[in-house]
Amino acid sequence: MELEDINTIAVLGAGNMGHGIAEVAAMAGYDVHMRDIKEEFVQDGYEQIEWSLGKLAENDQLTEEEADAALERVTPLVDMEEAVGDADFIIEAVPEKMEIKKDVYGEVEEHAPDHAVFATNTSSLSITDLAEVTDRSEQFCGMHFFNPPVRMQLVEVISGAESAEETLELTEELAADFGKTPVRVHKDAPGFIVNRILVPLMNEASWLVSEGETTIAEVDSTTKYDMGLPMGSFELGDQVGNDVSYHVLEYMHEVLGDAYEPAPLLEEKVENEELGKKTGKGFYDYEDGDGADIPTDETSEFVKERLLAAMANEVAKLVGNDVAPPESIDEAVQLGAGFPDGPVKQVDDYGLETLLETLEEAYEETGHERYAPADYLAERADEGGFYETDEDDGVDFDSIRLEYPGEYVGHIVLDRPHRMNTISGDLLDELSEAVDLLEEDEEVRAILVTGEGEKAFSAGADVQSMAGSGADPIEAQELSRKGQETFGKLEAADVPVVAGIDGYCLGGGMELATCVDMRVASERSEFGQPELDLGLIPGWGGTQRLKHIVGEGRAKEIILTAERYDAEAMEAYGFVNEVVDNDELEDRALELATDLAGGPPIAQKFTKRAFLAGRDDTDAGLEYEASAFGHLMATDDLMEGITAFMGDGEPEFEGK
Repeated sequence: MELEDINTIAVLGAGNMGHGIAEVAAMAGYDVHMRDIKEEFVQDGYEQIEWSLGKLAENDQLTEEEADAALERVTPLVDMEEAVGDADFIIEAVPEKMEIKKDVYGEVEEHAPDHAVFATNTSSLSITDLAEVTDRSEQFCGMHFFNPPVRMQLVEVISGAESAEETLELTEELAADFGKTPVRVHKDAPGFIVNRILVPLMNEASWLVSEGETTIAEVDSTTKYDMGLPMGSFELGDQVGNDVSYHVLEYMHEVLGDAYEPAPLLEEKVENEELGKKTGKGFYDYEDGDGADIPTDETSEFVKERLLAAMANEVAKLVGNDVAPPESIDEAVQLGAGFPDGPVKQVDDYGLETLLETLEEAYEETGHERYAPADYLAERADEGGFYETDEDDGVDFDSIRLEYPGEYVGHIVLDRPHRMNTISGDLLDELSEAVDLLEEDEEVRAILVTGEGEKAFSAGADVQSMAGSGADPIEAQELSRKGQETFGKLEAADVPVVAGIDGYCLGGGMELATCVDMRVASERSEFGQPELDLGLIPGWGGTQRLKHIVGEGRAKEIILTAERYDAEAMEAYGFVNEVVDNDELEDRALELATDLAGGPPIAQKFTKRAFLAGRDDTDAGLEYEASAFGHLMATDDLMEGITAFMGDGEPEFEGK
């Protein structure tokens, strides 16, 4: 079966995941049969879809017409035969219990067409065991969405022991057609990728507290403000539900052994029904207390090293057993858990040799199987990391990409879509290096800067990852200077620089865009300098550079009000040079960069330098302009330009 053969999708289960998946499928244009065991359940799910589509329309993420059309494509049902009888693709999202899921597949098998593919949304259960209930193991796989499906980008596509490659490829194509990012899990292993990293990490945190090695405050301060994770470990446990984490661990413990024994602290929380936010109390008190009030200054190197060591061990088991390669693990955890850097990169950067020693010492001291190092960890520690390194490959960036999409154009892509392309200290370092490389490359005559994905050019500074340093005034000053200098390289580059802005361009992202020469924006783009709402000021040049583009009055308005502005308003203010349809942004930005790259390099260099020279001193600018004008009279480019002009042709400038 090909993707174009899929017309009707059945979603089994109308709970949070089920109705979310149904909504995603309907928005992608598919007819959806959403089924649950009771009329009240399926109607509640339908109403949740209606509410969600309404909010998306209200926030201009869909038109009213698109929202209405998507809702019309969803049919709520209770009868199983009616739900799956003519379905081409069936996504099961019933409760995470093996017996329940097996019962469902036994019934589905009776009524589903022979060509239909079965995909389970399980977060950790065996795909192979579930497939055995059916007569179509080759047409069975895992399709694990993340909550809430409408917002979360990741879909893990998991192979069972007998899943056909055609089934897996079709499922990946369908996920992509839903607007999601599929990541392949090559072997059926408990927890797959994301939960296999997250759940043992939370369990290790619980063990450390259970054994009196540390405190909840130290763990969460470390994970959130030193490791830069989106939530503290215990904060995340409360968000997910401590019962959910516990049940996943129970399953891992049963299948994988004593290394996954649930910590006493976690077991105690579940027994006391302190399950987290949903019950009002978990590791934190959300009713009578302050909730997850995590200190920024109680980080612990001991905690960090133990947690990273646990993470390195899980990575080694996944990679060593061919469940997933390092790249897939990093992509999945970034998209599914919001890690600023993937876990593989994090442990490689910290040093596998150190983390292996940490595990060996802890294993010798405690004898607990969770510290038993995987064989593959020792192998990769000897090699220096999980990622293969090849000095001949040139510069390898993590937070950006460097591409060459057209003649004479160097393209910098801010590549942190899982974090809305927010700007971290590492990204600043890489951006600075990338600009230097492009400036040194004689084949590059224009630079294009864009952000990965449709949601954001850059939503600003990665405040969370900087929170630890932000508490130190000296370190914060250095961070400000680093951003000012890095963005200043774009401003001072001898070649024209274009920004293609799609989505949010806020805070530090707008300060970056301020330093380019021309800005093309999509209609959906949104601009602003929200720093004052945080009790800050723009720290990467905004107070000094913005006024030269929009005037001091407008600059003060934008910064002091901290308001958001749409693309048309910023075009009227003179910040945006051109607003284009959303679908045209990428092509138009590249077209403009390519046009500029075809210009006279020497004249462009002198033009940019003259602008900067005269920014605060007109006389100095005029003097530079006169000097440059005289210099250009002796260039080959001038003769090329005049000759082409007289002959009504296109000049081919060589920068001579």
